[in-house]
Amino acid sequence: MDIREIQNLIKFVAKSGATEVKLEMDDFKITIKTTEAGNTETTYIQQVPVAPALTQAPVAQQGVAPVAATETAPNEDSKYITVKSPIIGTFYRKPAPDKEPFAEVGKTIKAGDVVCVIEAMKLFNEIESEISGKIVKVLVDDASPVEFDQPLFLVDPS
Repeated sequence: MDIREIQNLIKFVAKSGATEVKLEMDDFKITIKTTEAGNTETTYIQQVPVAPALTQAPVAQQGVAPVAATETAPNEDSKYITVKSPIIGTFYRKPAPDKEPFAEVGKTIKAGDVVCVIEAMKLFNEIESEISGKIVKVLVDDASPVEFDQPLFLVDPS
């Protein structure tokens, strides 16, 4: 499925009045959610790797030490809620290089606020917060690749 077909699918879903459509094919998954007015709210596209075992095994072995470090961290961070990446792509904290970041440590956010942008397949997807609170920690560097369900921010809901 190419970018034009995806764009046509988004337009079709917006016109149809459906609130959510999920499409799963052999090599990717697409979820399209729309608002009640019919405007497209969020589009998630996840690439499904065909043979990840050969390329990911060495990375997993190198990542043993950081995993051990994160196992002790949940004790102190357990009171915080994690905002996770809904898609695979490149994480950007700013809408443009000369603009201010969407979310910084100490900034209070509301549900629905854009906290970052993730570029996937040449599309820039605005990632909205599902919770309200104060940003405690940014877990990913700007312009870094992110995986599906990877933690991006820690938010203090109190």
